[in-house]
Amino acid sequence: MRVLIAEDERMLADSIAEGLRAEALAVDVVYDGDAALEYLGVNDYDVLVLDRDLPVVHGDDVCQAVVESGAHVRVIMLTASVTVPARVEGLRLGADDYLTKPFAFEELVARVHALGRRARPAAPPTLERAGIKLDPARREVYREGRYVQLARKEFGLLAELMRADGEVVSAEQLLEKVWDAHTDPFTNTVRVTLMKLRRKLGDPPVIETVPGVGYRIP
Repeated sequence: MRVLIAEDERMLADSIAEGLRAEALAVDVVYDGDAALEYLGVNDYDVLVLDRDLPVVHGDDVCQAVVESGAHVRVIMLTASVTVPARVEGLRLGADDYLTKPFAFEELVARVHALGRRARPAAPPTLERAGIKLDPARREVYREGRYVQLARKEFGLLAELMRADGEVVSAEQLLEKVWDAHTDPFTNTVRVTLMKLRRKLGDPPVIETVPGVGYRIP
């Protein structure tokens, strides 16, 4: 899952990003509405964590732009206002969810995951393919009943391949979904992470390379 955080309180934004990355999510951070629109225009996000009172371009205008664009990104709006009319107005603008500050980080994580599931086609809570069982909620992976301990990016990469349900996923798609915007698009990080993932999953190999196209779990 890829998330954009648009929040002008830098310490809060960076703290949220750090916590979501610990959940194996790819996270980008911007601190004003203009930058948010720029990132939304070039990247495909599942969830936008949007502060309503952004500088340069107001959060309300960012939300309206997302709705008008027809993008599939789900929006959770953050605000210091606790009044019911303010929450209703935010939802009427097109936000999918609303959270008032201060909030419990665990609640934000749960809401981001819930919105991320809505941004994608419906999928079972546990993914199973080729003898691999992946539980996104518990971040656990088993192969033929054997627990496999994976690093965050390895887990995220495997999850994307499992969700593809046998279809080929390109290195560019994996880079976009599992890493953030600051990753060099010409890096070999996908190949290196795949090599480590294959080694941990063991034999016989389950991740197939389709030359010149990408990767799949058939």
